[in-house]
Amino acid sequence: MKETKLMWKPSETSAPHPFQVMVYKEMSDHVRSWRFKILLLLILLTCMSAIYISVTNFSAAIKAEDPDGSFFFLKLFTISDKTLPPFHIFIGLLGPLLGISLGFDAVNSEQNAGTMSRIMAQPIHRDYIINSKFVAALGLISVLFFALGFLVMGLGLIFIGIPPTPGEFIRVIFFILLNILYVAFWLNLSILFSVRFRQAATSALASIAVWLFFVIFYPIIINLVAKGLIPAGEASPLQMVHYQELILNLQRIAPSQLFSDATVTLLMPSVRSLGILTMEQVYGAIPAPLPVTQSLLLIWPQLTGLVAATVLCFALSYFSFMRKEIRSR
Repeated sequence: MKETKLMWKPSETSAPHPFQVMVYKEMSDHVRSWRFKILLLLILLTCMSAIYISVTNFSAAIKAEDPDGSFFFLKLFTISDKTLPPFHIFIGLLGPLLGISLGFDAVNSEQNAGTMSRIMAQPIHRDYIINSKFVAALGLISVLFFALGFLVMGLGLIFIGIPPTPGEFIRVIFFILLNILYVAFWLNLSILFSVRFRQAATSALASIAVWLFFVIFYPIIINLVAKGLIPAGEASPLQMVHYQELILNLQRIAPSQLFSDATVTLLMPSVRSLGILTMEQVYGAIPAPLPVTQSLLLIWPQLTGLVAATVLCFALSYFSFMRKEIRSR
């Protein structure tokens, strides 16, 4: 009998997919960059400070008349002694900077360095480039925020000795997902500016300008509009309700306001409404915390707005990149 030798033949699936290789390359570039390390250190220091403040003031924050007093773990994210903002405020301030730093030079830096034309000369799809940059940055953001969220829960479990209830754990998970969605919006916005502008400094300044406008200047504009549109003294209650609803809707154009409304509702189950309540609506209502499903229904418009803004920015950046002419230097 003839001996048959088994010869190994490399299968077609042995080599990694080009998109997977590009994502790993982008993630390694972000992790090795100094700006990511500096921002990571800044976020860790500020968040650890917020956790220390919440743990040291935990017993003083628990009050008998507090409707959220039974949600001990959620208090870790909201307690403050007025010297430092709570954990969720820090995330709302530093999260956009993280997204902007990961995307403001995603395209124009490689185009200026001459590496973009070399990548596009390879037999890969063009949209792999823009998609890999977004997926890699979003993966790092997701890992970072899940690590921070579980770090807060772990330290809280050590210090207060009370495990979270299933409802609290679900609210924290949705809070982490909300943070990822909020930072993803600023990431896509910075990638859009990176595609549209040739210089990385211009795209960074444009992204920071939009962030500062919505955080600082837009509330000032809303206050001026509110003073100009305030009804006269003889206005009816219905007119006052319409006026308040108009001001709230104008405020919710800002992504930071949408994030703030959703965060407060998730971390404070006693919040039963984000709009104007009349006496007929308040009369007979039982002052009890909302379940998780009702809180999610309450913030559904805010979540829809953030998702729509994120998808719009990504679609614009994708469309601009696919039509962009990239020449070799």
